[in-house]
Amino acid sequence: MKPLRLGIPKGSLQDATLQLFARAGWRITVNARSYFPTIDDPEIHCTMVRAQEMARYVESGALDAGITGKDWILETQAIVVEVAELIYAKQRLARVRWVLAVPEDAPVQSVKDLEGKVIATEVVRLTQNYLARHGVSARVEFSWGATEVKVPQLADAIVEVTETGASLRAHHLRIVDTVLESATMFIASRAAWQEPWAREKISNLVLLLEGAIAAYNKVGLMLNVRKENLPGVLAVLPALKNPTISALSDPDWVAVNTIVDEEVVRQIIPRLKAAQAQGIVEYPLNKIVV
Repeated sequence: MKPLRLGIPKGSLQDATLQLFARAGWRITVNARSYFPTIDDPEIHCTMVRAQEMARYVESGALDAGITGKDWILETQAIVVEVAELIYAKQRLARVRWVLAVPEDAPVQSVKDLEGKVIATEVVRLTQNYLARHGVSARVEFSWGATEVKVPQLADAIVEVTETGASLRAHHLRIVDTVLESATMFIASRAAWQEPWAREKISNLVLLLEGAIAAYNKVGLMLNVRKENLPGVLAVLPALKNPTISALSDPDWVAVNTIVDEEVVRQIIPRLKAAQAQGIVEYPLNKIVV
């Protein structure tokens, strides 16, 4: 049985992807001189590929599966199986946006004001389609990178990807419109998806990657409480669904186990203590599979 040929995105998504796989249970080791990382799973063979090219290699069957953005699937018009949407990006768990941006002091207020102008971007096809939807004729030039610095000397506007908008603000650019909202996708070739072994392997990978994403920014809480004080403790606890309540050897006490957002723990623990909870334990989570 040949291993699953998996494309790992090289570039902005690389570190976040390696961290996600580690949380899901796979350790991937990257050698700076090699495009073939090692992974602690003999059923997977990894190849580092730029996200911009991933969908084409998966479509052709050079790779069985890979991780890339929805934006690059659309830009390359690759025909692949979109197995799952994985909501994570370079800096945080979120989608990204391709936005139309201009200098802060530019008179442009809408895409209509760019008639006959020059727009620089990496996503030429997406930008052309966007202009066509708005009935605007402008010259779209491919940008090899550092797109923010090309206005106003080399272009009148840019279409650039952003998570937070911080880089655009740092370059004194103003967002005019959102061209496309995109998310990270786990994709497979049609041939691999039709092969039972590969499909099962891909499905299991996605299940655990989704579980790792679900566990980001969440922690587990365990505590003990007298039964008479249980209603007060439950009133404090938010829960993924309902807290798990277990009997203890002492019939007057129960154990409570639940999952909460990490950011609220510092408010919850003092309130739990005030509600007579004891033995409160906070513990990290790697995966939540629901």
